[in-house]
Amino acid sequence: MGKLVATTLVKAPADAVFAVYTDLEKMVDRIPQITALEVLTEGPVGKGTRWRETRLMYKKEAVEEMEITSMEPSRQYTVEANSHGMLYQTVFDFEEEAGGTRVTWTFHSTPQSFGSKIMAPIVNLMMSGMMKKLMLKDIEALGAVCEGKA
Repeated sequence: MGKLVATTLVKAPADAVFAVYTDLEKMVDRIPQITALEVLTEGPVGKGTRWRETRLMYKKEAVEEMEITSMEPSRQYTVEANSHGMLYQTVFDFEEEAGGTRVTWTFHSTPQSFGSKIMAPIVNLMMSGMMKKLMLKDIEALGAVCEGKA
């Protein structure tokens, strides 16, 4: 898959948008594709926060463990997951501009195992369109919350 990017302008200040995007406790209510989410660490959300997320993908539930590996409040955070020989990295950037906050979501996948390196080209072709659709659905759902439409 390599790299996918989704972006949107949310009509809300960066602090408010960042707060919605990092409120793990409310994700199940905000993103329809997430069916369960269990925070695995204690304390405020920040670098080192880990959780187990269950979401619908290809009409089946998929469970992944994720961790925030970097965070600059109101500006950026990075989430990583290792699954099936792949490293998945998702970077969320928040930039204030006229009319609101530009949210840019960049998704990277990097094969880590021999098997995933061999399968990567095929999997990338199959998943890139689906992942982009999922990213856009999530970004729309969270944007609606930020703008008071949800």
